[in-house]
Amino acid sequence: MTCNLKTALCGAVVLAAVSGAAPFVATPAHAGDKQGMAMPATASKGPITISGAWARPTIAKMKITAAYFSAAIADGATDKLIAAKTPVAEKAELHQHIMQGDVAKMRPVDAVPLSADHPVVFQPGGYHIMIMGVKNPPLKEGTTFPLTLTFEKAGDVTVTVNVSKTGGGMNHGTMGHGNMDHGQHK
Repeated sequence: MTCNLKTALCGAVVLAAVSGAAPFVATPAHAGDKQGMAMPATASKGPITISGAWARPTIAKMKITAAYFSAAIADGATDKLIAAKTPVAEKAELHQHIMQGDVAKMRPVDAVPLSADHPVVFQPGGYHIMIMGVKNPPLKEGTTFPLTLTFEKAGDVTVTVNVSKTGGGMNHGTMGHGNMDHGQHK
């Protein structure tokens, strides 16, 4: 059996998602510990824990990006993520990628359910927070911004989002938007 770096990293992310572990995110030394690396920001409120929040940098005057993170809830609790907002953009929406034939389509969703037996990983190719109308582009790699997630029961949870090209160490650069139907966002 052969294993290359990309396969190993994909397997590690899947294992982390299944086990509920948060992926590691590399950030600049000024934001990290003595070794120059920082664990991803974590925010909690009541039974909700958000970890590993990151977003891709924008390029030049591009005013759109997406935020990703892991959302978990304590045993016995349930809730729904129903909205998102950030002061760095005009709008933030809950979205999900779906495949129809060979075309990936991105669609807004009203809510994302969360239960102890169903933690949710917001990641490229799945659920994500679409951030539209970035106010002062570009969002540069190495910077951070606040993202407030609104839950039906827990209310608002604000997490710090790290701007990074590769998030948890995986290179998602091959997942372009060229063959993606953005629905109402064309």
